[in-house]
Formats: sequence, C-alpha cells, structure tokens
Amino acid sequence: MLTRKIKLWDINAHITCRLCSGYLIDATTVTECLHTFCRSCLVKYLEENNTCPTCRIVIHQSHPLQYIGHDRTMQDIVYKLVPGLQEAEMRKQREFYHKLGMEVPGDIKGETCSAKQHLDSHRNGETKADDSSNKETAEEKQEEDNDYHRSDEQVSICLECNSSKLRGLKRKWIRCSAQATVLHLKKFIAKKLNLSSFNELDILCNEEILGKDHTLKFVVVTRWRFKKAPLLLHYRPKMDLL
Repeated sequence: MLTRKIKLWDINAHITCRLCSGYLIDATTVTECLHTFCRSCLVKYLEENNTCPTCRIVIHQSHPLQYIGHDRTMQDIVYKLVPGLQEAEMRKQREFYHKLGMEVPGDIKGETCSAKQHLDSHRNGETKADDSSNKETAEEKQEEDNDYHRSDEQVSICLECNSSKLRGLKRKWIRCSAQATVLHLKKFIAKKLNLSSFNELDILCNEEILGKDHTLKFVVVTRWRFKKAPLLLHYRPKMDLL
C-alpha cells in the first residue's frame, strides 16, 4: 500500500489564523461561511467590524459575535499536527495566571498534565498494556464525573427577571463552571420554574440576546469587558414561538 508524506508547510494555510498568521488557538468558526480563526483574534476584530476577515461576507449587521462558535474538531487537528503547540499554549496560560497572582483554572491544569504525560511516554518509549490503560482511563473518567466541574474556572452571575412568570426563581445569584453554556443555563432555569420548555426563555446581557452555544467564559470576555452586568431573563409564551 502506497503512503504519501505531506509536509506541515503544505497545509499551514489551512491551520493558521488569517488575522495573526499563527497556528489556530481556541479555534472559532464563523457559522455563515465556515472560516476559522483564533477566538481572541476574531472577537477583537468583530468589536469594530461585522464581516468575515477572509471573504468579507456580512456575519450579522448588529450582533456578529452571536454567529461564531468554538470548533473543537479543528483545534484537535491543529494540536495533533503541530508538535509541542498544545504544551506551549498551556504553559503560556499557566504563566499568565501566575503573573496575575491568580489560581490556575482546573481545566488548564488537567490539559497540562495530560499533555505532559503523553509527551513523556513518547520520549521514554514507554508502552502500557491495553487493560491497564483502559483501567486508568475509567478511573480518571470516574474522578471527573464525581468532580461535577468544581475544579473548572468558576463564574458568578446575577439573574434579573422581567416577567411575573419568572418571579419564582428564589436565588438570583448563581455560581457555576465557566465552561457551561447559555443553553445549560436556560435548561436549569426552566427546570427550576417548571416551564414546559426552555425555548420559552431568552437570556439577555446588555440588551443583547445571548446565543445558546456561548459559554459563560465567552460572555465574561466579550460582554463584561468594561462593565459587569446582570443577565436578564425574558419569558416568551408559546404563542410567541409560532
């Protein structure tokens, strides 16, 4: 069977960010045209523009940030193709938090440890039996399940209601993982208020409806950059959904 070797240089154009010319970090794709960039590069660009940096198509006239999404598959591909990139990025993030005197988030610690173990095993030429490897994987998964994302970076949010239907929410302060999405939040609130569907809820920040796939960390970075604002819950009866 013939195999063809491809040099990394030949595919660089497909795994680099057009805005910074570096390899994709936290790859984020525009849903309208499927062009991908580093999240930080794209968010900064969209603060002043509403078009795709590559094809110039209009993403959205007023809220382009709601039409971009994290591309985990692309990021995994980049990390696997570029030697040492993931380890270097985790090290930079760790140094950033240390410089600010902040605790390193649990998700970054986990990725750093797993990357280091993977690199060390290759350097030492160590191989493990399938049964022991599967056992360790099962144990790690069990630990993660029992953790309930408490080791993740945490974010505290304030919920405000604009409808009497939502007044049943007793606690307006919620602390949860920064990796939780707006959809997770909508489902949680709908269950607490016994709503028939989470689609009856809209969550707004600074008078903008938040996309369901946005993580709370993304909301903090993009919506709370200059002023921390509460999340406004808006109730839409079923008749409004038709």
